[in-house]
Amino acid sequence: MRTLTIGFDLDMTLIDSRPGIHAVYRALAAEAGVHIDADLAVSRLGPPVEREIAQWFPAERVEEMAGRYREIYALHAIVASPALPGALESIDAIRAVGGRAIVVTAKHEPSARLHLDHLGIEPDALIGSLWAEDKAGALRTHGAQVYVGDHTGDVRGARTAGALSVGVATGPCGADELAAAGADVVLPDLTAFPEWFAAYAEADGDGEAERASRR
Repeated sequence: MRTLTIGFDLDMTLIDSRPGIHAVYRALAAEAGVHIDADLAVSRLGPPVEREIAQWFPAERVEEMAGRYREIYALHAIVASPALPGALESIDAIRAVGGRAIVVTAKHEPSARLHLDHLGIEPDALIGSLWAEDKAGALRTHGAQVYVGDHTGDVRGARTAGALSVGVATGPCGADELAAAGADVVLPDLTAFPEWFAAYAEADGDGEAERASRR
């Protein structure tokens, strides 16, 4: 069997970052004296933070405020953000067959590292600040056969890379939306991943992974 490399998104795929990001936006709003609807902001996680900041600040302040967001992120977001159910078990399932797990995320890489270290999630590689199709280069570089994510942008990244797209309906995009975007497999959450992956890995050893991916 070849060595399997599985890529994962971070926010709302491996971790529930909503409580932490909500706290960051509230702190940023208080500091800047600008209204930010933190509830709305955390309902549309996925794209780079600059896109959300642009909803609340004039264009000339977006870069400044995105930088400030990242500066205060560790103070508010890390402890407040738990692992999603099945996250650790999914990494363990990959390691159990000698596979590699990597994280490719739009999040600022130092912030992503803080989350992973806090939760005891140890990927073989972490690549940050990549969104949607831009994730494809990192996935190709690391030889990822599968990419798991919660957003249609993750589906596009997987397909651009030529990787199997596994969607998890734990973020802003529902199962039907992920499927319509082209996800090859849609799971309700990562608790279903180890069983799916066991079938995929077994079929890969027989040269039948594509068929297993759609079971």
